[in-house]
Order: sequence, then structure tokens, then C-alpha cells
Amino acid sequence: MKIMGINCGRPGGNTEILLKEALMACEEQGAEVVWLNLHDAKINPCTGCEACMMQVEVKKQPPKCIFSGKDDMDAIMEEMASSDGLIISIPSFTVGPHGLWKVFTDRWLPYEWALQIKAGIVDKAPERVAGIIATGGATLNWQTMTLAGLSVPMFMQSFKVVDMMMGRRMASPGHVSIVPKYLEQARKLGQNVAEACQMDYADVKYVGEEQGWCPVCHNNLMIKSEPHWDGLTYKYECAMCGAGGDFELDENGDLKFIVAPNGLEHCRLFNEGRANHLEELGQIHGEFFKHIGEVKEAMGKYKAYNPRRMFK
Repeated sequence: MKIMGINCGRPGGNTEILLKEALMACEEQGAEVVWLNLHDAKINPCTGCEACMMQVEVKKQPPKCIFSGKDDMDAIMEEMASSDGLIISIPSFTVGPHGLWKVFTDRWLPYEWALQIKAGIVDKAPERVAGIIATGGATLNWQTMTLAGLSVPMFMQSFKVVDMMMGRRMASPGHVSIVPKYLEQARKLGQNVAEACQMDYADVKYVGEEQGWCPVCHNNLMIKSEPHWDGLTYKYECAMCGAGGDFELDENGDLKFIVAPNGLEHCRLFNEGRANHLEELGQIHGEFFKHIGEVKEAMGKYKAYNPRRMFK
């Protein structure tokens, strides 16, 4: 059993402390552990070139990033691919996760298992689990998108999240080391990840504290739905996983989100739901190439416009 930890906080900071507490708990259950601070790695930002998707959609070959071999992403993702579990511990900056986490996970597309399954390159995704830790210096109203922002990329690597926690009002480095409830929570999270690694994957469930309305991904962000590309529409849907449904009042008069009978058709947690999105992207690309001549002509106006540009 191997468990990988990823952090992008300050050395000796609160997220590093909680990550190490969780990893120590994993080691006590026999796990081999390895961890990485993203600040120590070279990670080029995704350019949005879509070359990796074209490699899969058109050539039916394993996706490959244009930066492959030019930074540390391949090595990081190879380490992750060889791990049974993942624990991330990321600070909350301005309501959401640290920006380096987004730079890192934007580069996950070439390694997306649903892409390869859809193209027939692999039969199935690896069966892995994850735990999510976040800390911030304020109460929840200044960290509202953090856990959801950390949860979103997990489905791209087919990680089943079993636990997540958020340390609040932990602004200064090391503060969390004297807050027993968060240390205990991190230790329990590590135990839950290690135990899930040893279970039959079909039996792995979320066992952490409930964080929000969605009963599928346990996050707390909902949006008013709009029609999807194939016409499917819900009244509301989870902004993180895409589960669709409606709200009703429970016996205590509180709102409760009820997933519709077809509410998981576009749910991003499942390979089938992401495959549906790949069909959408394929349709969009088809429409684009039908009008490629018009696009090239229209772009002339913008290529000819060259005001002063910084750093070029």
C-alpha cells in the first residue's frame, strides 16, 4: 500500500503539519508514504492547446502533453499512478484553493482516464482513494469554494474521496500544531484513506464529516441549472460533481437536496458522466471545423491589431 501526499503551503506551515499528521497515521497502518510540495517542482501552465485531446480523439493514441519531458509533471503523475491513495493539503487563498494547485491540476487532462477509456486505449481506470485537507485564516464565509475547488480535479484521476476537512482561523504558520481537534481530524483522515486502500473498491464510501448539500460529492455549492448540450435539464445541480435534482424541506424545516432519477447522467464523478462531456466536446470541435474558413477570415482583424504589448 502506497500513499502520496501533496502540499503547496509554506514550509512548516499549517497544511504541511496536517498533511504530515495524516501521513504518519497512514504509516502506522503499514503504508509506504511519499510527499511533495508543489513549490519544489517545475510545472508549466497549461496553454489550452488541446493537443492531448486531439491525440486521443483523432489518433486514438494515449494523450501526451506538449510539455512532456520539459518539466516535472510526468514524474509527478507517474508517482501518483503508482499510488493507491492520495492526500492533498492545500491552503485557502481568497475564498478558493491556492493558485498553484489550479496550475498543477489544469495539466491533468493528458492523464485523464476517461479520455483513454472512451478511445479504447485502456479498459478501466485505476481504483484509488483520496483525502482532502484545507486550511485558511478565516471562518467558512472566506473559504466557501476551497473544498469544492480541491474536490473537482479528483474525478479526472478517478480518485474516490473518502474524507475531507477544513481548518479554519489558522492564519499563521504552525498555529494548527496547538489545535488538537484539527490534528485529530487529520489523523483520522489518514486512517480513513489507509483503510479504504485495503478495502474492496466497490465497498469504499465517503466516511468523513458531512460538508454540504450534495449527497453524492458532499460539497456545498449549488447552481440553478441550464439545459445541457443534449437537452438534459435539472432545476438545480451541484457545481462540483454535476449531480442534478431539486430541493425539498426535511422534517426539521431545513433544505435538503434530492438527486433526480436521472440526476447522475452528467455527474463528473463517474467515467460515464465524463464520457458524455467528451461527446459534447467532439460535437463542438466538429462544428468548429465546419466553419474553419470563416474563422480564419474573421481572425484577420485581430491578428492585424497590435497595440503595445508587455513582456513580448
